Amino acid sequence: MTALPDIAATPAELIDRRAVGRSLEAPFYTSPEFFDLDVAAIFAEHWIFVATEAELPEPGDYVTIALGPYSIVVVRDDDENLRSFHNICRHRGARILEQERGSVGNIVCGYHKWTYGTDGTLLHAPSQPQGFDPSCFGLKPVHVRSVAGLVFVCLAEQPPSDFPDIAARIEPYLLPHQLRGAKVAAQVDLVEEGNWKLVMENNRECYHCDGHPELLRSFFPTYGYTEENLPPRLRPVHERYLRVDAELRQTCQRLGLPYELIEELDTRATGFRIQRDALNLAGESFTADGKAACRPLLGDFPTPRLGHLALHLQPNSWFHFVSDHAITFAVLPLAADRTLLRTTWLVHPDAEAGVDYDPDELLAVWTATNEQDAELVARAQRGVGSPAYEPGPYAPTEYQVEAFCNWYITRLRAHLTR
Repeated sequence: MTALPDIAATPAELIDRRAVGRSLEAPFYTSPEFFDLDVAAIFAEHWIFVATEAELPEPGDYVTIALGPYSIVVVRDDDENLRSFHNICRHRGARILEQERGSVGNIVCGYHKWTYGTDGTLLHAPSQPQGFDPSCFGLKPVHVRSVAGLVFVCLAEQPPSDFPDIAARIEPYLLPHQLRGAKVAAQVDLVEEGNWKLVMENNRECYHCDGHPELLRSFFPTYGYTEENLPPRLRPVHERYLRVDAELRQTCQRLGLPYELIEELDTRATGFRIQRDALNLAGESFTADGKAACRPLLGDFPTPRLGHLALHLQPNSWFHFVSDHAITFAVLPLAADRTLLRTTWLVHPDAEAGVDYDPDELLAVWTATNEQDAELVARAQRGVGSPAYEPGPYAPTEYQVEAFCNWYITRLRAHLTR
């Protein structure tokens, strides 16, 4: 007979008794209390991927991001530097910018017309008394930095100290793709009916990849397997992977492109994984035949056959960079059972839709994969909400899911024991 969950357990008790190698207990995915804790301990204390520099090409361009109760603005200032602020007026707290993105000369609150420069300084506050000091009422800053064109923010007063080290280690992998000069070909927002952790966990394994026929045209389904646990049915495709991967390594060595795996998922404040890996078929891109979807290429590459550079950064992002385009994925929590997945496709700045690439072909694989994953996440959310649910064991190929959960539990413990 299945034991019913202990609904009286506190978050601290659930964290302390988390069983290594098994999925999390239901409240981690379903409880509003845990959702609030996740926002406070994870999204308000870590570096969060929110945009690409390609979304902010000109001074005054901005995007707004919601993280739980927080609203944040990222803007390119008049000196072309990135700035980030809390999206609240210093007068009486009104939300300033209501649109998701746009362009401004100055940042003007629509309530009482307090006006701020793109550097956050208060420029104009009507009808204030003598002695009012505008320098005391600039917009509240948020830490922001770009890593080779990927934009991250951190709400914490003291951000995790390991991020500069991670940036220095991953930038050599990213810089050849010239993301800072890229342009946005498309951006799609998908609201998934599941907890943000289920979205991240789903992305960390290919145990379910039989459900992604479009992706598996070019993506090898052996991801996460080792020689010891490889099923016999995957042996032929694994042999092909080994041949193609050896060719890719030779190409990378010839071109001076880093390709080796770096994997530090649960041993530091900012877990990450990066590796350049082979693709199947033509080996160039995520398309039905594996050929590049866009000309010109995104970087100055002499060949499009460069597989894919995969980057995973905790808590909320993953990325794929191929020779002809890049795809970024940002996971933003909306509620305990709802998550926004924002996917952005970047191409060469001179590439023209309908001339240099077919937008439908460019988006096809990951649009289909995202929609399939959203259904799987929704099924998982419905399942963990059942009183009959209890944590199940991870397969060896799900080691990255275990690492993510271990990282997550470690970060919650650190937050609660301060």
